[in-house]
Formats: sequence, C-alpha cells, structure tokens
Amino acid sequence: MALELTGKEKLLHSALEGSRRDLSRLLSMIEKGEELSMPEGEENPDYMILGITGPPGVGKSTLVGRIISYWKDRGKKVAVLAIDPSSPRTGGALLGDRVRMDSANSGEGVFVRSLSTRGNPGGISASLMAMSKLLSCCGWEKIIIETVGSGQSEIKIVAFADKIVLVDGPDRGDIIQAEKAGIIELADLVVVNKSDVPSALKVAENIRSAFSFSNVNDSPEVLLVSAERNDGIEEMMELIQSSESPLWRSRIKIRERLLSLWDHRLMSSPNLNQVIDDIETGSISLEDGLDILSG
Repeated sequence: MALELTGKEKLLHSALEGSRRDLSRLLSMIEKGEELSMPEGEENPDYMILGITGPPGVGKSTLVGRIISYWKDRGKKVAVLAIDPSSPRTGGALLGDRVRMDSANSGEGVFVRSLSTRGNPGGISASLMAMSKLLSCCGWEKIIIETVGSGQSEIKIVAFADKIVLVDGPDRGDIIQAEKAGIIELADLVVVNKSDVPSALKVAENIRSAFSFSNVNDSPEVLLVSAERNDGIEEMMELIQSSESPLWRSRIKIRERLLSLWDHRLMSSPNLNQVIDDIETGSISLEDGLDILSG
C-alpha cells in the first residue's frame, strides 16, 4: 500500500511540474474510482468550469474550439473534458473522441481528454469534481465540460459546472426537449449556433417566446452566434464571464450535484448485484434494497 501511495505522490508531483503524461495517468485513476489526495491551496480567481451541452449536430465542438481560442489568446490555460455516452450493457464508448480542433488549439495551453459515462452518468459526474480539482492544481485555469445531448443524463454532468451554456441550431429546435428534461433551468445562456443560416433567427425568436410563456424566472439570455465564422463569440464570452447565476439556479445545481453523488454511491455499492437479485426473487422489497445500498 505504501508503494502505491508513493507512486501516486510521484505522479502528482510530476503532473504539478507540468507532465501531461502523468496528468493523464492520474485522470485515468480518478475515472476508475481511485481516490487521490491533492494539495490544498488558494483558488485561482480566474478558475472556471464551463459546461457546454446541447443535441448532436449543432456545432458544439466548433464552438468549443472558439472558446478555447478566446481564452488561449488571453494567456489562459484551457482543459477540455469531452463526455461520450456509452452502452449501459457493455460500458463501451459509442462516439470516441468527438472534439475536433485545428492546430491553433493545440500546444502547451490546451489539454483535451475524452471520457466515457460507461452507462452511469452519475459515476462520471462524481469523478468530474476530482478531475477538475486536479487540473486546477496543475495550473489549468479554464475547464470546459462538453456533453452530447440535453437530457437527464447531461443534467447530472453539467450541474458541476460554474456556468452552463445550452447550444441549439437552426435546424434542430430541441430547446423544448431540453426544457422537458429540466436542463433549461440550469442554463446561464442559450446559444443558437450557425447564425448565418436564415432559420437561426426564427429559432432564437421561438426560444425567447417560449421563455416568456414558461415558468422559468430570470430566463437566460438567448444569443445568436456563428462558431464557423467567429461571429458573436466575443459577446458570448463576455456574457459567460460577467453574468451571475440567480440564487434559485445555484440551488438547483447543488440539488442535482447531490442527487448525482447519491446515485453514484448506490450504483458503486458492492452489494448492488445481490440486491437486484433479491428484489427480483421477491425476498426483499425495493425499500429494503435501498436501505442496504445506502447503509
């Protein structure tokens, strides 16, 4: 055990000194559920976790590339945690590495990591806080969490972000689905990408109209951008960095974080399979099973 701890300490020291290889190894350990003791220090005032979520095909990865360039041009170190969905049965990633960045977004100031949910979004959510803390300790000031979709699974993931951007597109109009899932309550900003497409303006107007008839107080601003053309990016970044989340939205995020960690604790129990077997055979009730898993 001592050798293992010493090994982790050596890896951490190396990562703190700038080793990307050892940083990746430590992130892998966290992803597998291993605990890691990290040094306590003063929080960087520039530190931010930014969640980017929305349906496939709306240009999230291109938008992430623009955000990286914006921060990189201002001397910030940016880390991207790209979350892939995976099969609940096999745990295998379905999409692989989704982030596509050009040479301008490579180099010393950018770190990209693709993570699989392995069918348990609560599990990766529980790891994200530890990963983000490690990245912060290693000097990464801005951390972007990018997800696929805008449903219940994504809520568990992006709830750990300080600011959340919900991205839609001119041909999608998936904001209603996002509202049904509840993620719209967490969004600090709604971005309609591909503003050069004529239908984008109509989509933005429809979203604003939907907000006016919804029960969402302090609705997030709706902004048109074109990541491909780099239009509206500076305004978007200014809004992201200057806006303050209302208290009720912060409380919802905390609630979702608690639910996510609770879900992870139950799903990680060594008694899980036995409890499922016992419930299936009728030897215990669901309530009994919950008591066992949470005990």
